[in-house]
Amino acid sequence: MRKHSKEFLANLTPEKCLEILKEGNLRFINNLNKDHDHLEMVNETREGQHPIAVVLSCMDSRTSTELIFDQGLGDLFSIRVAGNIVNNDILASIEYAVKYVGSKLLVVLGHTSCGAINSAKAGVEDGHITELLKRIHPAFSKAMLKTDDQYLFEDKVSYANVENSLEEILTQSAIVKQMFTNNEIGIVGAMYNVSDGKVDFFKTLTGKD
Repeated sequence: MRKHSKEFLANLTPEKCLEILKEGNLRFINNLNKDHDHLEMVNETREGQHPIAVVLSCMDSRTSTELIFDQGLGDLFSIRVAGNIVNNDILASIEYAVKYVGSKLLVVLGHTSCGAINSAKAGVEDGHITELLKRIHPAFSKAMLKTDDQYLFEDKVSYANVENSLEEILTQSAIVKQMFTNNEIGIVGAMYNVSDGKVDFFKTLTGKD
């Protein structure tokens, strides 16, 4: 399925984009991944890129977004940083993706068994890691308010950390907030299970959130 064209992206809705990612993850967990012709994708994208979504995820080596959503070269903007935290450079990257390239969906993707989350819980302090882990600390109190039946997978802190990142993006980026309010883009919080490959799309925001 070719999704690299400018026309495809222009006519794509945020809802359809989310459906594409859900279908891709379903193929992934059932070992039915498409036979991507990577050389052909290189040829198709040599003149430009038209990614359908921008995904902020953790740098964990088990969470490659193109693989778990069964997408190919040029299909996704992938922003990866330990603990899927938010800073100014990440906000700028997201703004570029949605405003200047036209990606229709923003996904913040956490995962189970996250080393950054576990290090934050343990109070690790070392070099620049200290400041990064401090950005995860607000998720602790939020997680305490959550009931066990609210999430598909274990680790409420990881879920709460995704929610915090979503809130930070919306409060700190006027560009994203306006485009979201105008229904030009969709915003989703998701959690990847490293044990079975499933993604829990647990939070789909609307312009009223």
